[in-house]
Amino acid sequence: HRYLSAMAKRTDLLDKKKVLKSIRSMPDKFSVDDVVDRMIILEKLERAIADSEAGRTFTLAEAKKRHAKWLK
Repeated sequence: HRYLSAMAKRTDLLDKKKVLKSIRSMPDKFSVDDVVDRMIILEKLERAIADSEAGRTFTLAEAKKRHAKWLK
């Protein structure tokens, strides 16, 4: 019961319909690694969309300034 209520509060969960749609678009045969990779990408895209919609983004110039040490 405690586990289920903790899961219900999580905001980083994937939507079952989107997961199934993604799996249906895969070839008839695939590996477990293929599915895991697909789910990781789907989760990252969902998180990026949510960040964008919430205004948690940077312009390219801001990103370059913040990460200048990495761009050398």
